[in-house]
Amino acid sequence: MPLCLKREDHSEDKEEFGSNTRWEVVRSDISDSRSWLARGPVCPLLQSHHIAHTGLMWARHPFEVVRSDASGTFVLISLSGSGETLVDGEWRKLEAGRICLLPAFAQTGIRVRDKARQGNGEWHFAWVRYEESRESSPILNTNSPVIHKGSVEPVNMAIAGLIAEMKTKAPKPAFLHHWVELIHAYVAGAALPFQDDDRLWRIWQAVESDLGRNWKLRDLAEIGHLSEEHLRRLCQKQLGRSPIQQVTYLRMRRAAALLSSTSDKVEAIARDIGYVNPFTFSNAFKRWTGKRPSDYRD
Repeated sequence: MPLCLKREDHSEDKEEFGSNTRWEVVRSDISDSRSWLARGPVCPLLQSHHIAHTGLMWARHPFEVVRSDASGTFVLISLSGSGETLVDGEWRKLEAGRICLLPAFAQTGIRVRDKARQGNGEWHFAWVRYEESRESSPILNTNSPVIHKGSVEPVNMAIAGLIAEMKTKAPKPAFLHHWVELIHAYVAGAALPFQDDDRLWRIWQAVESDLGRNWKLRDLAEIGHLSEEHLRRLCQKQLGRSPIQQVTYLRMRRAAALLSSTSDKVEAIARDIGYVNPFTFSNAFKRWTGKRPSDYRD
């Protein structure tokens, strides 16, 4: 049977990975009681960047972890082999050399599904897990890519360096500080790799200011002064989504914020973000977050 782990609440997550995985982890404090984290040493300096834990993992089929409402951004760095990640309501392949940014407060997951397609069957990846609140600004923004090709070795070496230093009898605070700063700097660079091109930024700023509008591809292209086809290619390259998928993502993010912070009726929230039919909105919200709006609010 595959290892399939689902969580509804952070405190209830008591899972232990099986013999098909091995990992090394460093955590920021001892408050998390999950046994797979309890093995890792504690580095309080991670808290300076709101990092809950970071580490390296080698996973083989069968392996699957699904989070129904992750409480922080999860940065996944694929180093060798390949696996799949659950994002925007669908499983997508993550090959070596790719970085995946999974947002907070959404349904996310990782898995090794098919041993036959995995070569030696092992997927080696690094991760950085942030702890964030719904009131704070997450590390990701509207221009952050979902999956993109990046320089994975530097962040791998930084995480491995932190782990190695924590294994010494007397870890040096100065060394720990530099490793933690490097890890966060590399992640921040992965989250905002396209700051020199503001065309998409202008488009998503316009969309966020009027989510109730019936946005069409041609409208988005006009704002960015791009052809529709060029916008499709640029959006797919930079964000890993189509332009219309990005509009839906922004709507779902706004809906999640309203459900968490207001008592507005679901029907009103649906209208506010451009859905005439509340059932259509509810189905879309469940596909992207894993929960119906009413369940998410509860």
